[in-house]
Amino acid sequence: MTDDKPKRLMSLDAYRGFVMLAMASSGLALSQVAPKVRGLKDGTASEGWWRFLWDTLQYQFSHVEWTGCSAWDLIQPSFMFMVGVALPFSMLRRSEDGQSTTKRFLHAVWRSLVLVLLAVFLSSSRDGINFVFTNVLAQIGLGYAILHLFCGRSLKTLGTWAAAILIGYGAWFALQPIDQAELDLTKQYLVDVKEQDAAEWSQFQNWAAHWNKHTNAAAQSDRWFLNLFPQQEEPWRGRTFWANRGGYQTLNFIPSLATMIFGLMAGTVLSSTMDDDQRLKWLLKAGLVCFIVALLADTTLWPTQWLPQTAQETIQKYSWSLCPAVKRIWSPTWAVFAAGWTFWTLAAFYWFVDMREHKKIVFPLAVVGINSIAMYVMAQCIKGDIGGWLVAVARAIDEWSGATVGFWLKTSDAFPYAPIVDYSLRLFVMWSICLLMYRRRIFIRI
Repeated sequence: MTDDKPKRLMSLDAYRGFVMLAMASSGLALSQVAPKVRGLKDGTASEGWWRFLWDTLQYQFSHVEWTGCSAWDLIQPSFMFMVGVALPFSMLRRSEDGQSTTKRFLHAVWRSLVLVLLAVFLSSSRDGINFVFTNVLAQIGLGYAILHLFCGRSLKTLGTWAAAILIGYGAWFALQPIDQAELDLTKQYLVDVKEQDAAEWSQFQNWAAHWNKHTNAAAQSDRWFLNLFPQQEEPWRGRTFWANRGGYQTLNFIPSLATMIFGLMAGTVLSSTMDDDQRLKWLLKAGLVCFIVALLADTTLWPTQWLPQTAQETIQKYSWSLCPAVKRIWSPTWAVFAAGWTFWTLAAFYWFVDMREHKKIVFPLAVVGINSIAMYVMAQCIKGDIGGWLVAVARAIDEWSGATVGFWLKTSDAFPYAPIVDYSLRLFVMWSICLLMYRRRIFIRI
């Protein structure tokens, strides 16, 4: 007989903690180290494997330039997906505490506002307020109150709404006319002020050109919206904002809402009366459906690099891209493809932690997942200071003992791996703070 009251799932805290540690680690600077060490074993029997290893690490721990997907690109969708997963459990707890529907919705609105304001605060500096809404906290905040309205709906209703949001957003991109005069000025700005060439905004041709950097419908909207706020940059041709250097857009929160709805679907399943096997199968099937849809929408996502050269050429000859997978503008294909990975990753954590009950092993992840906001703020605000503190401590130890501890933190030809040691120690310090907070029962909530 299955208990109707869902228990707290440690797998959710572990998955969230895994994502937050990955984000805070800065990839352990592997993409920075890779160019310096990939050729260190030239002339040896392991040269091919050594280069392959570091080429792979550099790719997987860096954001792709525009289209495609690396492991590093999956951090933000995982974070947003977990917001949706946690919502049914949060609403159930608040309902059991006697909170009315109105009070729960007002709390969701308050949380949205705080997240957006916190995002702006973390993006600002002593030079002034930086009104940008593209980081993960702002994107969650812009969609969270809307997500709350979907909580409690059936899986069919949630899936229908997610599909409608993505199809509608993609159609808007494809059909929205671009102001050519404004576009010409934007390109001139990128050349004259940012010293960029045409490769910056001409990634795709023909139909796919609607998803090019800086020239898409969402970018055009930001050239109106963000100029309503004071910006830190100097005005050019009467405006202070022309283009986001990375190509990220404020309206990404709309397709990101679909990502959170996918998470809400997973949370609905995990908080239901299904048994463990049924929940696991549902997560695996949901991920498989997402992969099939995404691979049919954009064949450039197919893992053809493992196929023979002739097979690769044949696939490329007949390839298509109805909607390119671009994380920086959260294209519908990207949202679905990333959801495939998040469904499967959550399934793996659920199977390992809650079904097989390996909870002690993931405890180091869970203490971060429980205080994810604290880890995020530390990574944004004090990670650099921790690095400076580590260097100062190493220098003091060397001066006192005559040792060479500082050697392990300072990059040199003799030790190019120093950034890995540096960022590993920074991560350990932040994790230790989360552990201390856990033991003192200090939990930051919004």
